[in-house]
Amino acid sequence: MCYHTYMIVGIDEVGRGAWAGPLVVGAVLLGGEQIDGLTDSKKLTKKQRELLDLEIRKKALGIGLGWVSAKQIDRIGLTKALMLASKRAIAHIRHEYAEIIIDGTFAFLDDPRVTVMKKADLLIPSVSAASIVAKVARDKYMSYIDTVFPGYKFTGHVGYGTAAHRKAIDELGVCALHRLSYAPLAQYKIAEDTARPLKNMKVWTTKQVGDAAEAKVANYLKRQGHVLLERNWRTKFCEIDIVSSYNGTVYFTEVKHRKTNAQGGGLAAITPQKQKQMAFAAELYRTSRRLTGSDLLLAAASTTGVPPRIVEYLELR
Repeated sequence: MCYHTYMIVGIDEVGRGAWAGPLVVGAVLLGGEQIDGLTDSKKLTKKQRELLDLEIRKKALGIGLGWVSAKQIDRIGLTKALMLASKRAIAHIRHEYAEIIIDGTFAFLDDPRVTVMKKADLLIPSVSAASIVAKVARDKYMSYIDTVFPGYKFTGHVGYGTAAHRKAIDELGVCALHRLSYAPLAQYKIAEDTARPLKNMKVWTTKQVGDAAEAKVANYLKRQGHVLLERNWRTKFCEIDIVSSYNGTVYFTEVKHRKTNAQGGGLAAITPQKQKQMAFAAELYRTSRRLTGSDLLLAAASTTGVPPRIVEYLELR
């Protein structure tokens, strides 16, 4: 059968197995347009995908993208998320078409025109095009998210379960983009689910939680290039949780922990009076350590959950 002679909408997804970020389904109606180089997006370089994405958008009769967020995947499950994303993608195709070909083994659309085909992204140009536009769109989104949640290196692994991603989660905890319904991240969902205590779950003392929160923030600072100078520096007048140095500036970081997000952000505890106390402690530290040429900067970190994860790190200027 000569598929290229038909008005075929190709459908493919990207992000199904990722630990973080959205699921994206692409739908493309080429309408007989010939585009050289179309194949499975995973077999192309980033530059090749981006060039083909531009050509597809210029020539195709119709292009649709269906997005489902990580939180929605957690709520409805992956199968329903794939169905929803496919419906959202196909809704953008305004031209008439005779057939829909979905890459894979399951029909995520309830339409008599659907054909499911393994490796369709290698065999059917419109499916290849769908895989490319979905991949490029999702990668660009994950690069943007890298600026919103720094430290996770989303640009590199785009949310998949690489060693670098696992290391970042170990040090920073999870963020709003992570899929807590996925088995590798299930511990974070359990830790936050205070409504259902589990048997044999480790009981943390207040001191253990506080120490773990400070350790989490200290590791975060080290990953950002800080040199740690002190942990829990105390005098009879004041104390500082973490003292670190970065680019000639000495940072004085206060760590505030809340068991759950429902208790409100920990940074709410950094009142103007608390900032004055922190400034006094910083000056006292500078005097005691004779730091004559260093700038001082106050900072605060908010953590939540058990085990703790970082919610926010803020420089108090």
